Amino acid sequence: MDRLVSAASRIAHRGYNLVAGPRLSILIYHRVHARADTVFPDEQDAVRFERLMRFVARSFTVMTLSRAVSALQRGDLPPRALVVTFDDGYADNAEVALPILQRCGLAATFFVSTGFLDGGRMWNDSVIEIVRACRHGAIDLEDFGFGRCSLAGLAERRAVIGRLLPHIKYLQVGEREDAIARLHKLSGLAELPDHLMMRSEQVRQLHQAGMEIGAHTVQHPILTTLAPTEAEHEITAGRNRLQEIIDAPVDVFAYPNGKPERDYDHSHVELLRRLGFAAAVSTAPGVARIGDDFLQLPRFTPWGPALVTWATRLLVHQTSTSYEVAVAPRG
Repeated sequence: MDRLVSAASRIAHRGYNLVAGPRLSILIYHRVHARADTVFPDEQDAVRFERLMRFVARSFTVMTLSRAVSALQRGDLPPRALVVTFDDGYADNAEVALPILQRCGLAATFFVSTGFLDGGRMWNDSVIEIVRACRHGAIDLEDFGFGRCSLAGLAERRAVIGRLLPHIKYLQVGEREDAIARLHKLSGLAELPDHLMMRSEQVRQLHQAGMEIGAHTVQHPILTTLAPTEAEHEITAGRNRLQEIIDAPVDVFAYPNGKPERDYDHSHVELLRRLGFAAAVSTAPGVARIGDDFLQLPRFTPWGPALVTWATRLLVHQTSTSYEVAVAPRG
């Protein structure tokens, strides 16, 4: 069945590209769990991700972002071109995703926020892990404007996380930290995990394995909440740290959270241009074409529990001119 789906996908893409010209699909991922996550079962796990990557390897020409953009600029993008990207710098990218990519003969682009390397933790993961591990059957979130919330089961915990994440996301970095500290105190937990993000040597391992490393700021702030000098520091300091780690240039970037005009704006695009970045990606759904702004490339993920659903959504998305795509619960 998987090979039939792959053959159908290749034929459909070939026919469409003859009419519409070459298009570049850029997929966005965050985590690949070793086993299915109980709180977020729709997130990728090793078994599901390997099946998808085997399909991708048979059906597409997979490239790193910089190689794909260079080909798009030259006008010689290969048929069914596709880029696989990962955001944030999770340890499972190196521990779980990398071996799968290697078995499938694929290279990917990893955008890493350097402030969480070597034992750090992203704010959204603090929220997730606090609510996941809280031993209370309910939690009083009056301080966050939500009142008393049930934590009786996984669905209730998922709902609480779904309310807290957008509430905290657009706070300044310091305000986020204060909010997490208050939430942590309410939960009664002593410690939170410190192994979720990559160590510096794992970033180096990805690079040495032929993967591309891209910048993703230091602390993953919403750029539009920062003063111009703060935004430039986040971008350049993150890039410089990655270049120190891998001893190689870092020329691609992913905007944190990535919604155009809400999470970043024209000033940040021009800043990247001035800093000499070759390409940058947003989270606006779409596919890249010749003539697009290479510092605002769209990305998407065709969610679906079955390969045939995933493959169909990928095809429909790549050949459509309007996009409605579900997004992951992470920034």
